[in-house]
Amino acid sequence: MNTSKKLVVIPADSPTQIEGSPHLDILKKHAEVELYSDFPSTQAEKMRRVENADVLINSRSSLHWSGEEFSSLPKLKMMSTCSVGVDGLDLDGAKKAGVIICNQPGSNAPFVSEHAIALMLGVAKRTSSYTAQLKAGIWSYVNGVFLKGKTLGIIGTGNIGKQTAEMAKALGMNVIAWTYNPNLEWSKSTGINYVDLDELLQTSDVVSLHTRLSPDTEGFIGEKEINSMKPGAILINVGRGALIDTSAMVSALHSGQLGGAGLDVFDVEPITKDHPILECDNVVLTPHTADVVPEGVDVLNAGAVKNVLAFLEGKPINIVNP
Repeated sequence: MNTSKKLVVIPADSPTQIEGSPHLDILKKHAEVELYSDFPSTQAEKMRRVENADVLINSRSSLHWSGEEFSSLPKLKMMSTCSVGVDGLDLDGAKKAGVIICNQPGSNAPFVSEHAIALMLGVAKRTSSYTAQLKAGIWSYVNGVFLKGKTLGIIGTGNIGKQTAEMAKALGMNVIAWTYNPNLEWSKSTGINYVDLDELLQTSDVVSLHTRLSPDTEGFIGEKEINSMKPGAILINVGRGALIDTSAMVSALHSGQLGGAGLDVFDVEPITKDHPILECDNVVLTPHTADVVPEGVDVLNAGAVKNVLAFLEGKPINIVNP
């Protein structure tokens, strides 16, 4: 592979994702690699880091890229993400600039689906609220939720949604689903039925979001949808924060219309100290870390490097903006 002159830049590996990875060592045998372990403090610094790059590895989805930025990098031909989601990237703008974007469809599904179940269990058993009370010297009881026999509504049956549904079914839950493109073969093999969205919202004890963020799904769960849910239902989100109208969710948590929420993603990341969700009772919150386990990090690093090596060989894979 004659690629020694290609420059691969990792412009912001913060928090650490790929630095020190054995997969990065493999890449260094085939290309020049520059890694920046801190987040750029200015836009000018961000662009300076990548101005000579042939390839970028976007190791953290918090670093967004616009079409204007892609067009200002004439040497850049490819970006590989350490992620499945690409909502922080202007795909059309990249395409116009001649830059292909390669992601990792399905690679983090086992880790994120397990995390979704953990959030659901945490909210149902009030683990976060009880922990805060005990630290404050308060010993009290509030009814939790026994999940076996309850109904979980899965919104979005991609890889993560499907695996979450199957895990919940193993817990003894009744699982139903809604998605834009139903997978009838999967439904038949698992016995998990698709229903219309209104029925899912009205009958589910827990609603879990797994659809991708797009103009069609931004604010997908708003005041109308929350008010149509069962009083006291639990809301889980491991998709993207903008899928939910935060103000409507917070109001519903305070009023009791929602019995709790488990969130790995937020409308603004990182959330600020005065974010309204922090004032809500019975919420379990994690900082967009659903796949941050050693096995998950390794899988994503391997996939990112595999995409780059395939591109350098002239056989790109996993292109999301062909």
